[in-house]
Amino acid sequence: SGAHVSQIIDSSIPTFLLAHWVRNEKAFTLEEAVRKLSFDPAFAWGLTDRGLIAPGLVADLVVFDPNRVGPDLPTAAYDLPSGAVRLKQKAVGIDATIVSGTVLLRNGEHTGAHPGRLIRGPLAARP
Repeated sequence: SGAHVSQIIDSSIPTFLLAHWVRNEKAFTLEEAVRKLSFDPAFAWGLTDRGLIAPGLVADLVVFDPNRVGPDLPTAAYDLPSGAVRLKQKAVGIDATIVSGTVLLRNGEHTGAHPGRLIRGPLAARP
């Protein structure tokens, strides 16, 4: 949500794609949408070890129910420095988020694991 965290929240775009454009409108197949959310951005950013499920690649996965997945309603949280407000938005229908083979979120709750690391594409090294 960037600098405007109290005015706009775009974190629901992936679940909106799955709920609205795949399930309701049938504008994409589930497989097309998953590719648009995984392989396509990984490839565009030069992250060659992500975006596909294959031996030797990083196991970043989202386990979801295609009949239930979608964005939940946004809520306001007053947890920024000095009590400033930001919008938060969770999803429904997601059972688990797995990063590098370790369960990070289960039923929307953090497991306490911190398996991820900062990754950068090849353009990050440019001056």
